[in-house]
Amino acid sequence: MRQALEAVGKALGDEGRAGFSPRLQEVGEVQSVGPGVVQVSGLRGVQSEEILLFHGGVEGMAFNLDAREVGVILLDHGEGLSAGGEVRRTGRVLDTPVGPELLGRVVDARAKPLDNLGPIEAAERLPVERPAPEIMQRAPVTEPLQTGMKVVDAMIPIGRGQRELILGDRQTGKTALAIDTILNQRDKDVICIYCAVGKRSSAVARVIGSLREAGAMEYSLVMVATEEDPPGLQFFAPYAATSMGEYFMAQGRDVLLIYDDLTRHARAYRELSLLLRRPPGREAFPGDIFYVHSRLLERSTHLRDELGGGSLTALPIIETEAQNLSAYIPTNLISITDGQVYLNPELFRKGILPAVDVGKSVSRVGGKTQLPAYHRVAADLRLAYTQFEELESFARFGSRLDEDTRKNLERGRRVREVLKQPQYQPLPVAEQIAALVAVNQGLFDALELDAVAAAEEEVRRVMQGPLEEIAAGIQNGEPLSDQGLAQIAEAARQALKLDEPPQGSDGQASPEPEAPSTTEQA
Repeated sequence: MRQALEAVGKALGDEGRAGFSPRLQEVGEVQSVGPGVVQVSGLRGVQSEEILLFHGGVEGMAFNLDAREVGVILLDHGEGLSAGGEVRRTGRVLDTPVGPELLGRVVDARAKPLDNLGPIEAAERLPVERPAPEIMQRAPVTEPLQTGMKVVDAMIPIGRGQRELILGDRQTGKTALAIDTILNQRDKDVICIYCAVGKRSSAVARVIGSLREAGAMEYSLVMVATEEDPPGLQFFAPYAATSMGEYFMAQGRDVLLIYDDLTRHARAYRELSLLLRRPPGREAFPGDIFYVHSRLLERSTHLRDELGGGSLTALPIIETEAQNLSAYIPTNLISITDGQVYLNPELFRKGILPAVDVGKSVSRVGGKTQLPAYHRVAADLRLAYTQFEELESFARFGSRLDEDTRKNLERGRRVREVLKQPQYQPLPVAEQIAALVAVNQGLFDALELDAVAAAEEEVRRVMQGPLEEIAAGIQNGEPLSDQGLAQIAEAARQALKLDEPPQGSDGQASPEPEAPSTTEQA
């Protein structure tokens, strides 16, 4: 055929060759069309993940490369496709636009705008599938990523470059926790990417509305692949969002990437695999579902300084059923990530929000990233709070409690009240430290539980006044000295209009009862 094309070119002469450039193009034939997938033949030279073009401009991606047929995942709705139609190669793999032009925009999985703000003129494109950084290119995770949530920052801290899983049953506040983290990145030079996979359009619209209302879209990007989109787009949306984040990471920027959620992502991949007749495994998921998620999350890291020092922090979200943490997808992702934040539906029903189950949550990296002030006031908070919850459950069965046990229970209940936090109201680090100092010093012990929230708000205000210098030092990572701790406690005592602590027989202040929130100071 090449010789025939060259002969045609010679026959046209120089004048004809000026407007005609012969080239080869493989054309295949559609063998069958299914929901979201197509089987084609005749494309012997096609490569994996290459974009194929069908009749009417419908695009697909080569996924199964069999000896006789090629399994193609559709990236558009293929209502007009039928057996016998033509399919052509494009010679390029699936890629996505990247760059600062995407900030503040709402796009689909192929970076096409959904916000009616005009086209996106991105000068650079990156493949959707990219290898993860090598081990020698990575640096330790040492810088904190503050979520603004007291219970997380104090007991389950997250570092920049970490992969922290958020999981729980439906309607327990998983997305709200992630959005709070985005809102808390204002003025912290962190770019946020929210990737919605398989969610309802109404739910995504509420998230976008919350981000716009809080002014967070200035440093954020929202990628949407709803449940109405083809499963192929739902499957590749997280990879495209990661490529967008990697562009900023390569520029030395810090990026926060939220996958909401990977349970629906796994279901979309299961649907595609079953339609392409791949052998099913446990819970009908294909055998490579672990690799699908691991190659995605391994791209999140903190780069070495000579590579720019950027970071990509991943907060994947998954949904459990009936609190079953041992299901297939939850156990896979728990083993891949560097910790998890578990939201308990029982706590949610009791009004303990955010409903973080401290006993089942863990951060395998965050202790090294936590600011020094947290070590001073919350060193043993996690263990003591977990012990309080167990003590409270046993205390329900006893009618008589000794005085020490009763005091520990009362202190623990006030710690729980302090850890509560309204939605979309992340707190600065200094205000969190002030609240923890107050509860550790027992300033809330004499208050009714209903009055703790108002008292805590008064305490947090002291960090905005005469203690601004201490607050700035805490934020900058300076250790909290004994003098600073005493000043915060005294300012909180004055804000609550409390008298001096009772004096003992030796003229010294009587020691506070041992609190379940902390057993010893760091």
